[in-house]
Order: sequence, then structure tokens, then C-alpha cells
Amino acid sequence: MTLDTTELDTTDLDTAEPQTRAGVDPQRWPDVAAVPSSSAARLRGAVAHALFRRATADLPIAIHRPGRGTAAAGGDGERPRMIITDPTALARRIGTSGLIGFGESYMAGEWHADDLVGVLEPFAARIARLVPPSLQRLRALVLPGHPDDEENSVGNTRSNIARHYDLSNDLFAVFLDETLTYSSGLFASDRHAAQASFADLADAQRVKIDRLLDQAGVGPGTRLLEIGTGWGELCLRAAARGAQVHSITLSSEQRELAWRRVCAAGLGERVRIDLLDYREVRGRYDAVVSVEMIEAVGREYWETYFQTIDRLLVPGGRAAIQAITMPHERMLASAGTYTWVHKYIFPGGQLPSVQALRAAAQRDTGLRVHDELSFGRHYAATLALWRQRFAANRRRVADLGFDGTFMRMWDLYLAYSEAGFRSGYLDVRQLTFGKQVRP
Repeated sequence: MTLDTTELDTTDLDTAEPQTRAGVDPQRWPDVAAVPSSSAARLRGAVAHALFRRATADLPIAIHRPGRGTAAAGGDGERPRMIITDPTALARRIGTSGLIGFGESYMAGEWHADDLVGVLEPFAARIARLVPPSLQRLRALVLPGHPDDEENSVGNTRSNIARHYDLSNDLFAVFLDETLTYSSGLFASDRHAAQASFADLADAQRVKIDRLLDQAGVGPGTRLLEIGTGWGELCLRAAARGAQVHSITLSSEQRELAWRRVCAAGLGERVRIDLLDYREVRGRYDAVVSVEMIEAVGREYWETYFQTIDRLLVPGGRAAIQAITMPHERMLASAGTYTWVHKYIFPGGQLPSVQALRAAAQRDTGLRVHDELSFGRHYAATLALWRQRFAANRRRVADLGFDGTFMRMWDLYLAYSEAGFRSGYLDVRQLTFGKQVRP
């Protein structure tokens, strides 16, 4: 495929060469501070600019350039505005690294929005159609691939986890509720979720945890394995039921705080928390619960994950898993794509589809799905509450040593995720598996 660049409309691009971004620490954020400037970047930027104009032409957003007005289908002032202050830098970043560049441009302050979720939601809803199919097939040839050291092998996984979960317990406490639960809450209904305040979130988290424990049949004397400790709320609630809990994590920060919470509640004799990879667990358990951990497993290890659960569960045991999911066709289309979320938020991660989870669980295991609950709208509400709380506490985040680039990154991460759930591109599900006795 060839593209005649003489036909590209670049009248919206600035003629001045984009500069290194002031106010961005080049040591901490090298790819955000530096605007691509090679001849290849200029060519790719021209192509990306044309594709971006085509992709956004019929989106329900307004593209605004200070000093040059607003341009968009129906750009009537009522639609959320994407405000681009450096279109040349944005185009070059997208042309050089795709959606990674789109995110880095936001981190650099080259574009912003008066309603960030409102701008991102139409992109998420039409993500399969934003780039022509002929160019999508070239993605692997022109965009960065996954670094080898982010594969979720036993040797790499701990460092992948640490890059996110070991940032700072105090950082997460800034925006999480009193339960310190970093996953979707479960509200009474979609309507209740849409109207929820931050004061409602802790109860929604407890309802979510209790439903998982109920689904797994956790009660007095249950030998429970929790894969992914978080900050200990599930440990506390399971132990309070009389279960013997073995929880594992690869985050030293989470383990330390979770154990302090367990001891403070007087439940230390019922709980054990180990810094351990799930593949290295030994023993027999009546139940397994895992909340939004499988997203960090990596697609090549999904079968291993379920085979491990199958190995550890007694016959008749149950596993209750909460997972963020995406449509199966999008999962297949994006397989192998290195994204902004991989680079800056969750290295080595991969969102599964429900179809992929069922297939992985059925392959050489006795695990079969007995129950399924979908509540993606509740995650959109949870993320909105986290983002509001984070924004209200920016000074506290700065006092913890996180700079403005980090705060823009985190704001984009939360808004990007919320938009995914609001558009229906993402969902969250609780899946209950029973272990059948195999002949």
C-alpha cells in the first residue's frame, strides 16, 4: 500500500518545529518531554493528521484550536471539546507511536478537554472503525511492540506488578474509599450506580466482596486462597466469616499494609499473606477468589492460571473471579498491540473476553462456569468517583512527590477507563466456576 503525501491536507499544522516540552522532566518522562522531529516523524505526522481529521469528522465532539476556532460536525458549543494547543506535536506523536503518542501528547499538555470522559467515550465506542482496515493490518510493522522484559513470566511478573501497585500506599489512599478496594464496586442497580456519591462507594465494595465470597461458598472453616491481596479488605471479610485465608500478592507495599490491617482487626491467626506468584502456590483449597487479577496474567498464561486453580481446588470446590473484559473480536484484533496503558500503567497486561476465559478454563481443567454477573456501568460510576476524589486531592498527590506529568497521566488513565465502560467497550464480570470431578 502506498500513500501520496502530496494530497494530504496539512493546513491545520503549524509550520514552526515543535519544541521539547517545558515543565516535563526529561529524566522521568523522556518520551513525553521529547517531540519526534526526524524526517520520518514529519512524514508520519502528516499521515496521522489526515487520518485523525477523517476519524474525528463524524464524532460527537468539537475539535478546538485556540485562535483558530472550533471545527467538528455539529460543533455547536454543546459537545465536549478536545482543545489542541500543539496539533503538529500531537500528529507526530500519533504517527510515531499510535495511541501511545495520543496519551503522551495529553501528558505533555499538547491537548486537553473541558470534559475528558465526554471526549474519550466516542473514541472508545468507535475504536474498531477509527483506523481504516488496510492500515490496521500494518500496525505491527510501524508501531512499537511489547518489550520482552514485560512478558509475565515468573521472573518478570513481580517487577511488572511493582511498577503500578508499589507506587505508594498513600497515593492510592488519596482516592480510594475506606476499604482501600481497587476494583469495581457493586451498587444496588445501574440507576443507583449513576447517582452514587463517594459516601456510597465503601458499601458497594463490601457488597461486591460478599457476593464473591457467597458464590465461592466461603464460611466457617473454609480453606480459601485469594489470588491478589489488594490492601486486605477481602481477607478481613473472609476471616470474619471464620475462613482460613491464604492470600498471595506480588506487591510488597500491599502486603505490608494488608497485614497491618488484618492484625489490627485481631484476625492474624486466620490469615496468611505471602509474597508469592500464583504459579508457585502449593496445597489444597475449598475455594479460590481472585478480583481483577487475571488482567495482569497475560494472554499466553491464561490457561496456566486456570490449570493452577484446578490443581489447587478440591473436587467440588468453587472459584469466584472478577474480571474486566472486552469484546472477543477486539481482543483478537488488538492482540500483540503495545498500548499507552501497557507503557505507563499496567505493563504486561491483557484484557480477556468472556469467550477466551471460558475456553481457557475448559482446556485441560475440570472448571466450568456456574454463574455470571455483568455490571460494567457500576465500574464507570466507581471510576468517576475515584477521579473526582483524585482531582480534589491534587495537592496531597504533589506532596507525595508526584509531578504534574504524573497527575495528567493518572487523570487520563481514570478517564480513559471510565469512557471504556460508559461506551460498553469494556465490561466487568463476576464468574463462578465449579470444579467437576473428571473421569
